[in-house]
Formats: sequence, C-alpha cells, structure tokens
Amino acid sequence: MIQFLTDNAIYIVMIIVLIVWTGIFFYLLGVDRRIKSIEKEINGDKNEE
Repeated sequence: MIQFLTDNAIYIVMIIVLIVWTGIFFYLLGVDRRIKSIEKEINGDKNEE
C-alpha cells in the first residue's frame, strides 16, 4: 500500500484537489440559489408597494 501511494503520489494529490474544487463548486451553487431567492423576495416586495 505504501509503495502504491509513493509511486502514484501525483494522482492522489490530483484526486484530492478535484474533490476540493467540486465541493467549492457545489457550495457556490447553493449560495447562488439562496441569493437568487432573496433577490426575488426583495424585488417582489418592491413591486407590491
């Protein structure tokens, strides 16, 4: 197992980086959806007045 990790260290690092970037992407996607719903709520309140 140690030999596999030392021989393929760059691939292990690349997989970890890919996982981190995927997590950041989905986090930002969720934040974007929340911001859009808040914007709709604010704009809806302005239109009613």
